[in-house]
This record gives sequence, C-alpha cells and structure tokens, in this order.
Amino acid sequence: MLRRVLCTMLLMGALPSLAEVSQGHISVVLLGATGDLAKKYLWQGLFQLYIDQVSSGHSFTFHGAALTDLEPGQKLMFDVLKKLACPPDESPNRCAVLKDQFLKLSQYHQLKTAENYAALNREIEMLLHQEGLKEAGRIFYFSVPPFAYTDIARHINSSCRPPLGAWLRVVLEKPFGHDLESAQQMAAELTSFFREEEMYRVDHYLGKQAVAHILPFRDQNRQFLDPIWNRHHVERVEIVLKEIVDAKGRTSFYEQYGVIRDVLQNHLTEALMFLTMELPGNLSKAEEVLQCKLQALQSLRGLEKQSVVVGQYQAYASHVQDELQKGQDYVSTTPTFAGVLVHSDSLRWEGVPFLLTSGKALDERVGYVRVLFKNRAYCTQSEALRDAGHSQCKPKQIVFYIGHGALNTPAVLVSRNLFRPIMPKSSWREVVRQPDLHIFGQMLSEYYVYSPVKERDAYSVLISNIYHGRKDFFITTENLLASWAFWTPLLNSISHQAPRLYPGGVENQHFLDFEMVSGELAFTVAEPVELLNPGGPMPSDYKTIQSKFRQSPLVSAWSKVLISQLASDVEKTASRAVARSGQFHLALSGGSSPVALFQRLARHHYGFPWRHTHLWLVDERCVPLTDPESNFFSLHNHLLQNIRVPYFNVHPMPVHLRQRLCVEEDGGTELYAKEIMALVANASFDLVLLGVGTDGHTASLFPHSEDGLEGAQAVVLTESPVKPHQRMSLSLPLINKAQQVFVLVMGKGKHDITTQISRVGREPRKWPISGVNPSSGQLVWYVDYEALLG
Repeated sequence: MLRRVLCTMLLMGALPSLAEVSQGHISVVLLGATGDLAKKYLWQGLFQLYIDQVSSGHSFTFHGAALTDLEPGQKLMFDVLKKLACPPDESPNRCAVLKDQFLKLSQYHQLKTAENYAALNREIEMLLHQEGLKEAGRIFYFSVPPFAYTDIARHINSSCRPPLGAWLRVVLEKPFGHDLESAQQMAAELTSFFREEEMYRVDHYLGKQAVAHILPFRDQNRQFLDPIWNRHHVERVEIVLKEIVDAKGRTSFYEQYGVIRDVLQNHLTEALMFLTMELPGNLSKAEEVLQCKLQALQSLRGLEKQSVVVGQYQAYASHVQDELQKGQDYVSTTPTFAGVLVHSDSLRWEGVPFLLTSGKALDERVGYVRVLFKNRAYCTQSEALRDAGHSQCKPKQIVFYIGHGALNTPAVLVSRNLFRPIMPKSSWREVVRQPDLHIFGQMLSEYYVYSPVKERDAYSVLISNIYHGRKDFFITTENLLASWAFWTPLLNSISHQAPRLYPGGVENQHFLDFEMVSGELAFTVAEPVELLNPGGPMPSDYKTIQSKFRQSPLVSAWSKVLISQLASDVEKTASRAVARSGQFHLALSGGSSPVALFQRLARHHYGFPWRHTHLWLVDERCVPLTDPESNFFSLHNHLLQNIRVPYFNVHPMPVHLRQRLCVEEDGGTELYAKEIMALVANASFDLVLLGVGTDGHTASLFPHSEDGLEGAQAVVLTESPVKPHQRMSLSLPLINKAQQVFVLVMGKGKHDITTQISRVGREPRKWPISGVNPSSGQLVWYVDYEALLG
C-alpha cells in the first residue's frame, strides 16, 4: 500500500523521485483518535503536515488509536477523516489526491493492553520490511486524560519504541498537574519511561501565529527595541484572553482547575516569558531559548494574595449543581475570572507591571499581548492637528493581536510614532487598506498593521514543529516545574477566597474593572451587597475594638484594618523617637504575620522616617540570608527593597560566619549583642514587634528553652521543635528593656493559643509570650477578630 501511494504521488509530481524518499519512514500514532480534540484540530493538523511534507523525503503512516473496539472505532475515525479540508490555496485536483492518499495511509487500532502495543510495533516493523524502508522515527500524540499517561508510557517504553538510530517523540497535552507537587509526581513518572528530549508538552498558545512571532519580532527589530524594551520606557504590559462562553459542560474540569490553572499558569505565562526573557544569541538554538525562558521565569517576584482579583459568573453555581449533582447549598469558590499583577525582579523589567487577565462569560472573545510605552512628551500643537505618524503625544504601543475581537485575525500592530517594524515578507504582509476601527484608543490607521500571509491553525503549527524537532515551542520539565513553583503559593492562598460574582456578558459593564493600588490589585467598583453572603455580618459592620488583654492595651479588628492601624502606630512611634533622639531603633520578628505589615509600610507610609531608622531582627533561622526560610530574606523581599533606608542602618543577625551556620565558637551571639550595646542607648529598643506561635513561643524562644528566658545574655542560640531547628534570638530580658513592645496575633489558627494565654499568669517556661512585660515600657496587643473570637 505504501509503495502504491508513493508511486501515485510520483505520477502527480508531488515527489521528485523514489530515490529521494531516503530520509526514512515516520509512524504517527494518535492516541485518543476519536476524541473531541482529535476531531476538531489534530487530524486536520496531521493532514496539513502530510500536505506540507509529502515531498520532503520522508514517507508516513498515520495510526489512529483509542479504547473503542476495532469496527466502531474505525467508523468513528474515518467519519472524521472524510471531513478533512485542504488549505484554500491548494488546487482541487491535488487536494483530492492528497486526501485520498492520506486516508489510505491512515488506519485505526484498538490500543488497550501491552499486547496491543506489541502488535502495533510488529505491524510497523513488518510494513517497513515489506517496503524496504528505513525507520526515521515515531510520534506518539497523547490526546488522552493525564491519568492515562503512565500506563500508556509504560506500554510504549516496553513494547513500542523505535529501534536504535530512529527517534521517538511523545506529545503530551495539558493539564500537566494541578499544582507543584502533582506536576513533580507526573514528571517523575514520565521521566522513568522517556528522556527529556523525547517529550513534547503542548501549549497550543505557542502555535498561535501572533504569539509565535513575539521572539522573531524582537530579534528582527533589535535596532529599534534595544533602547526602549526596558523599565525606563515601558509603562505596563497587558496579556489578555477573554471568552464569551461559560463553563457549562466543563464544570467537572473547571471545579478542579479554575481559570488560573486553565489559562494563566500556562498560556499567558508562556506569552509573558516571550516578552520578558533575554534574547539568546541565536534564536534557532532551542537549548538557548529554553534556558533564557527558564531564567525569566525564575526572576518573577513571588505572588501575594493581594496580587490577584478573582470573580465567578453568577450562573456557574447552578451549572455545577446540575452537572455534578451537588445540593442547592453547595458553594463553589472556583474562579472563572482572574486578574493578576506580576512583577519581574530582573534589571530590565524591575517595577514594570504585567497584568495577566482571563475569564469566561465576558463581553467579547479576544486575545492580545499589549506593550504600552511611557509618554514623556508635551505637544504644543492642538490634538486635532497632530500627525499620527510623527506626534510624540499620541499613544505608543506594540500589540500582538492573537485573534478574534474587532480585527478577527492574528496581527502585529506598531504605533506609527514608534518605528516601522521589520517583518518577514514571506509570512507577514502589511495591511494597507485598513477598516475604520479603534484599537486601544487609536485609529487603526495610526498603526503599522501586519497580518499573516497565510493563516494557520495553532495545532498545525505545533505539529509541524514536532516533526522538525523544535523543542523551543514546547514546555520542558524544568520550565514546567518553575511555572508551578511560581503559581502554586498564590493558588493555595486564595483556595478559600470567595470570588466576586458577576452577571456575565455585556451586563458585566465596569463590574470586573480593576486597578493597581500601591502594588496591589483591587476592583474599581464596590461589590453590591446583594451579591454578597446575605444575612451575615460584614467587616465594615465592626469597628476597631480597643480594650485590655492580659492587663495591657488591646487593639482588635479585621485583619486588613488591624494591619493599617498597626502600621500607623509604628509610624507614630518612629516619628516620636526621631523627634526625641534623632533615631528610631526597631526590632522585627520573622514568620508570616508581619509580612502584611511590611507591605503596608512600604506601600502606604511615604512619610515614615526611614533615613533615621535602624532595623534589627528579633530572631533568625540558622540558614544563609539568601535562603527563602531566612527572616532577613522575607524582610528584604517585602520591605527593604521597597524603601530607602541607609545600608548601614540594617542589622541582620550574624548566623553565617566562617562559612558555617550558628556555631557557638564563632561568637555570633556576642557580636550581635555588642552591636546592640554600641548603637542602641541602654540596649533599649524604641519598639520591638513580636508574634505568637501556636505553642506560645515568641521570637525564637520556645517552651522549656534552656536559654533566653532569663539571665544576663542578650542574644542566644535556641532550638526550635520544627525545621530549621537552630535559631538565634534576642533574649526575653533584652526584649523587656524595650520602650514599647507590640505583639501581633492573626488568623483562626491562633485562636486556641490566644484563649489559653488570656487565662494564664506569667509562666514563660510554659508559654514564653507570657513572660513579655517591658520593665519601663509599654506592651500593646494587636489581635485580629479571627484569633480573638475564632
């Protein structure tokens, strides 16, 4: 059969000669050949590959496979194949011949057991032997649910690998895990069967023509972009995918994944990497491209809960109840809309906001990547007289228009007052006659506009790249895990956060608009009360409670209000200290509770006297200061890098001396104590900020500690019951010499210990926090409602 097909192609001029069919034979196996993805895109993409490569010197056979029995499976598959279409520029006669040959080269197999895979292997080997062809390689396309990957991988590895000298390419469809842990588990399973160079993880967005052209565009226009593709010139970047459709019919998937896992963690993150990565010296070297992408991923700043706004269209709950047989009282917190503010800490992009947005049941279907440049010009000429091509007061932007929307086609748009871009004429053409449209605040005529010479489906592009072995268009294991490491903490932090409800479609109006406020995201329009949980008290219904706790002043409120009050009180204390003595000595604890305070101080308190402030640590883990477990690392990330405090006013604990950690003979505790004695009058800090652990510890002073609860030692080494065990801490006597001590307690997890310590006396060996009692200063408790009331 294969030889007859080759002869037919020779006669119609598709092949130069049989002698040139010498590069070998490629067997393509499509698993899940009768599924939705295969029907909609994959068979058409494989047919396009055959059309493009029929005269390349390779011969092909296409093996559709599924769990369905042979006869019904065969019928289902060939019903799909009969509907395949040639591209518009293909002549009808050649199209008919190509389609006929493609059908003859395609066959269906039931692949269920190890023996089925072994039988397929024997069939491929027999065909090659009969036709006298050398095997070039095999492509296995996994269009199946991820839970089936391991068994299929095991069967391929044991029974269906090509012989030595031929390559294997295994194509995997998302989702590639649900979070970092599940992605690591899946990656470990797959790498036990396949080498990294054999795996091609598909993100179909990398096949979208506008997205795929971002790197070539940057490379070909270096002369124009090198001076302006950086934080000094770019105001912000928007990466957007909006959909009109809702999640109806897909709620079983959506309840597990939601919009962030479905779109932002993969599609939009990949586009972000193409924008932010440093350009390699040679774009044709996949290894260099992938390494630059990885570095860009690793330079992203960690996401906070305040970095995101989430929503859910109102009908989603009823869709879930209907499709998943949930009760009427079932409440889902799955977001169907998300906006995320991302920052990169790379030198090129530091401070530039990247807004990633996607959602279902929105007002339009559109996807784009928009780079908006800063406008520093003032133009004396009236706006009506300004020339779009030359006026520097017109907006300056570059848009990679992915598709749909007003343009309804992939496109690259460059504002005429930026530069005329260099575009490859073989694949992109300038649109000269432009419709009367407004795109991002400008007439379309105010852009240089380019569209593809020939529009291609994303899967056709990616299948071609699989054939050519272009790994840079796919997701490596290392990049995948780096992406999940970036997104998983955010996903965990909002897993129980109630999303804003929105009506869906054009009725959304401005309801999902959001803004950047001091490095955080917030919706611009307040949520109507009727969309919130009816009947229950709202945070605004409670005012700040001020009373007593353990005979000391108590401030209590909802966490956000409490942090705001605490930050204001810290600033007032600092201003008074500076007015009194010219400096302010502040000792800060580690842990998670102070992070919100650090962020509040950095983003809202611009009058804080940082130039006169000395920052000390109350305690430190015995790890390098660059370790994410380090208290100083957290202080640096959330506060120090965002304020202007003199370098010599920052005093990290010396836990890392002589290339070793917290060794008593190195004298780290004595060094820190001497530094305190030398700089802090009477060794009395102006303010010490403490937290409370669930066991009653404070600083790194733990129940039944041998050191630090009493005695003359100012700084001590202690042991924590949890890793990392070794700690350095200020002692309780030194803390009690402070002018003021603020204790911050937040979260439901602290309710039990808060209740416990409210009832006990001074018993520091059991509950070290109970020993905090400044000898000549003031103690103030800041406890949120969740910790106080449960």
